[in-house]
Amino acid sequence: MDLRYVLVIAVISLIYVKCESSPLDDLVIDRYSIPTLCPREVQTGDFVRYHFNGTLPDGKKFESSHDKGKPFVGQVGLGSAVITGLDRGVLGMCVNERRKLTIPPHLAYGVLGAGTVIPPDTTLAFDVVLLDVWNMDDKVQTRTLSKPQDCKRKVIATDFIRYHYNGTLMNGTLFDSSHSRARTYDTYVGEGYLIKGMDIGLLGMCVGERRSILIPPFLGYEDKGYGSVIPPHASLVFDVLLVDHFHANDTIEVEVLYTPESCTRKSVSGDYIRYHYNGTLQDGTLFDSSYQRNSTYNTYIGMGFVILGIDKALQGVCIGDKRRVKIPPHMAYGESGVEGMIPGSAVLIFNIHVIDFHNPNDTVAIKVTHKPNICNLTTASNDLIQYRYNCSLLDGTLLYTSDNFDLPPRTTLGAGKIIEGLDTGLLGMCVGEKRDVLVPPHLGHGENGAAEVPSSAVLMFELELLEVQKGVPDGYLFVWLGDSPDPLFPAMDLNKDQEVPLEEFTTFIESQIADGKGRMRPGMDKDVVIKDMFTNQDRNNNGKITAEELKLKSDEDPPKHEEL
Repeated sequence: MDLRYVLVIAVISLIYVKCESSPLDDLVIDRYSIPTLCPREVQTGDFVRYHFNGTLPDGKKFESSHDKGKPFVGQVGLGSAVITGLDRGVLGMCVNERRKLTIPPHLAYGVLGAGTVIPPDTTLAFDVVLLDVWNMDDKVQTRTLSKPQDCKRKVIATDFIRYHYNGTLMNGTLFDSSHSRARTYDTYVGEGYLIKGMDIGLLGMCVGERRSILIPPFLGYEDKGYGSVIPPHASLVFDVLLVDHFHANDTIEVEVLYTPESCTRKSVSGDYIRYHYNGTLQDGTLFDSSYQRNSTYNTYIGMGFVILGIDKALQGVCIGDKRRVKIPPHMAYGESGVEGMIPGSAVLIFNIHVIDFHNPNDTVAIKVTHKPNICNLTTASNDLIQYRYNCSLLDGTLLYTSDNFDLPPRTTLGAGKIIEGLDTGLLGMCVGEKRDVLVPPHLGHGENGAAEVPSSAVLMFELELLEVQKGVPDGYLFVWLGDSPDPLFPAMDLNKDQEVPLEEFTTFIESQIADGKGRMRPGMDKDVVIKDMFTNQDRNNNGKITAEELKLKSDEDPPKHEEL
């Protein structure tokens, strides 16, 4: 027999038919194996594909599709391809159902028989298993098995998609699976790269959706089949899980999750930024996280140091921003992906938290939060000051506080004892004044950081000036606050003996300081400073300063250590 086949899904019912009302109606149908699920039964006009064994009353086999290795394929109800009893006997069958058909001669080969194979007036028995049923009016049938609640975009024609699938025949035979290869199938939809039925069945899917797609043969591999795995005229069932999809015209999608109330400046190209992130695929698979490394990702933006999608997403952010960024592969890692981490053509999701950013041209930013009504004296370079501070990162993490010390710290401004940005932030302050000072890393602890300070971190200082002692210029131990006595030596020679020993010199300097005429370097031992000044003038080291020694010292060009 040369028969055609069709796709069918059948309903379960057990029927035993024995027609005794007429000698012309005695087809016997024994449904001895019925599947538990049968969405569709064979009807007149359907195409079917089935295997059979045909036997004579003595049990002798006269024909078998199994022996030929090729099932019968044909249309039901036309009466031209098979004997009438077989044509009628498959009506109502379900896919995977097995029937034994007992066909009387008048519904088989009648009084003539069939050559030497089937004698005249012979009752025939057919053991039939239905493999497939379909109709030329059939369309692709889709059934959603699971679907995410949030679906902002569905698959459209010309999208590029990545999906997993199991492909089976109607009888459940598995012919292919992407899961067994441990990689998705990646292709364009609606561009002719897939069989017609799959092109149709994938439309409208959401990422994360699982769908069953039933494809009739004429929208599948038709009468050709595919190699040894898909027979001709086979209906196909695909269990599909959509992993990813995007369009070549897609750009980044940014969802703002949090923005601080205060945003004094937004990031621009050329800024250096520190941020935390979790990077996932669209199915939620985590591929990278800065949190796991306990270290921010630090980079310049707008300069090509990161993938294009991130480069764009990080421009225009505020410090403290939290954003969810969806990046198509042509703005990420493209068709190649990252081996062992990111599949080719993968859409990426980044959840970003901006910690801080700065520009290499940034200066110290000062905000006065309190200033006393009376402010006659302000800090300057070389002043000795006492102050309190809190030092934090811009995310609020407290790094250091002077409150942990027994006494507030003291420092000399401009002496290089503190970071440059803090030194700048303390200039021009009044006692009692409070400030918030923002220090960029190049004026702080730089790329290397320090102790608890991360690399390239912007620092926030809360400052309060407690005390100030005016200083003297670098290289000096003492300065006059007005004009010095003129002539100087007679003023120093208190007993007028033309010699000034250390005791007399000490008395003179102390009186000038007490009268507000001079100032000594703050923060140093007074006796040590005066002794150093005396030694500097006592050129012959005899323990006395003469008028000639004082003159010689001042005449040097340039003068060395010339306080007086």
